[in-house]
Amino acid sequence: QLVESGGGLVQPGGSLTLSCAASGFNLDAYAVGWFRQAPGKEREGVSCISSSRQDEHYADSVTGRFAISTDAEKRTAYLQMNNLKPEDTAVYFCAAPRRAGDMFLQCDLNTADEYEYWGQGTPVTVSS
Repeated sequence: QLVESGGGLVQPGGSLTLSCAASGFNLDAYAVGWFRQAPGKEREGVSCISSSRQDEHYADSVTGRFAISTDAEKRTAYLQMNNLKPEDTAVYFCAAPRRAGDMFLQCDLNTADEYEYWGQGTPVTVSS
């Protein structure tokens, strides 16, 4: 099970850090993806990190503003979001693939079907 937290209302230019906590399995052995879905839009990949932790990818729209990280001891992944824009408003989800070690060398940001486990989502609203 994955549980996201940290969403909320923030002004443009502000920052938020989303957390993704795993229960029942060791998230440190899994690749992690962050996705988002805005009202009326399709879900899109935001960022991912490979299970080796050597590869990261970001959507063009968030490159330079968002950063993905993990904490092995806490079995938690994070998405640091800086310089937030109104177009970042969405429900954010974290996800993990079916097996530990999948996406070892490279993570996949473009194929949500590659991810088996999903959290319930945390809403982020960027507005003044």
